[in-house]
Amino acid sequence: MTELTQEHKTEAKEWSQGFIKGMTEEGESLSEINPESGPLAGSASKAHSRGGDSHGGGVGVPDSSRAGRLTSYSLADFPTITGREEEWRFTPLKRLRGLDRVGIKGMELSGAAPVVEVSKPDAVTVETVGRDDARIGLAGIPEDRVAAAAWAGFTEATIVTLPAEFAGTAENVTTLTLTGQGPTPAAAHILVHAKKFATGVVVLDHRGTAVLSENVEVLVEDGANLTVVSIQDWNDDAVHASAQHLQVGRDAKVKHVVINLGGDLLRTTPSARYTGTGGDVEMYGLYFADAGQHLEQRLFVDHTAKHCKSRVTYKGALQGENAHAVWIGDVLIRAEAEGTDTYELNRNLILTQGARADSVPNLEIETGLIEGAGHASATGRFDDEQLFYLQARGINEEVARRLVVRGFLNEVIQQIQVPELEERLRDSVERELAATPR
Repeated sequence: MTELTQEHKTEAKEWSQGFIKGMTEEGESLSEINPESGPLAGSASKAHSRGGDSHGGGVGVPDSSRAGRLTSYSLADFPTITGREEEWRFTPLKRLRGLDRVGIKGMELSGAAPVVEVSKPDAVTVETVGRDDARIGLAGIPEDRVAAAAWAGFTEATIVTLPAEFAGTAENVTTLTLTGQGPTPAAAHILVHAKKFATGVVVLDHRGTAVLSENVEVLVEDGANLTVVSIQDWNDDAVHASAQHLQVGRDAKVKHVVINLGGDLLRTTPSARYTGTGGDVEMYGLYFADAGQHLEQRLFVDHTAKHCKSRVTYKGALQGENAHAVWIGDVLIRAEAEGTDTYELNRNLILTQGARADSVPNLEIETGLIEGAGHASATGRFDDEQLFYLQARGINEEVARRLVVRGFLNEVIQQIQVPELEERLRDSVERELAATPR
């Protein structure tokens, strides 16, 4: 593929100087959307709350920094979304079907939550609990208004628990199939809890029609090794905003895979934080945007502990008029996170005219005592030389194009390491390619 590449990789010693005057970690001077008197600045950015409990955060940092972004369980703490905010500037708000307007003029999430069907090993427990269950809310705090609305709107939650020292394999996967119940805006909440030294795979498979705002918590205790796969294979009219919070314990390892395929508008916002040293996070993503689809992925890796590692790899293909993919990758290395090793990568393959991909990697470093940090982003069309090479060996152009796309996306699919699921996703990619406009 012929690439227009923006790549940045640096070792700790190269970060001895600050940002260029007039620039931020996002590459440009942002307008003053959140002045000191606004709800995302001053005292509001310094605390988050659950009920009457307050927690410190964001003191003395600019609003453009992820260290200073507001987090809160309370919908009232978040201002009305205008579309001018950094976290919403790429999202077509009118297509959210009201998920952004909860609490305004009587708008609420009154629809039925998706029906959950479960397939699991005997040792794994899956429960439906009320919102007052003490386990809920431990892995993450809502970071935007839509996620806070989902927190306020759900009535029951699904909790998946892998017991301590559980030894899962690719043959005994836990799968939650979530089937949407129609176009009325709804809320859902899921908690996946891997206890100490547990190993396993949990798949969240979203299907049907829905307008859904969802919070997913992934709590991984010390020494556990968990793979979580979130598949969004909705009907074409679905809208889905999913905030996914990962909390990673000491010497724990998490592989988080997001597959965005079907739906009108999908907005997935995974975030990972460390609670102990030696944590290892791998975040993979695959998306295939067709004509008119908006697929948005916004990631945040918050390095909060020493000697932790993160790797982010997201790949997408786009085809058709007004197909739009957005990838924002934020990595924050805090002052206390010495010995951090991190790298994030995004690649987009444009298959037809009229498609657009926005890719913004951000790296914010508060300590020079790190192993390494970097990011890379590239968007481009087919490489004519690759096609020529295949065609010169007797492969016609249509088959050659499919081979290139398969190879491009297979790097993510093969990370799942569940053969049945990998085969399904390869078939899904084949169906997408069969619909590629000529």
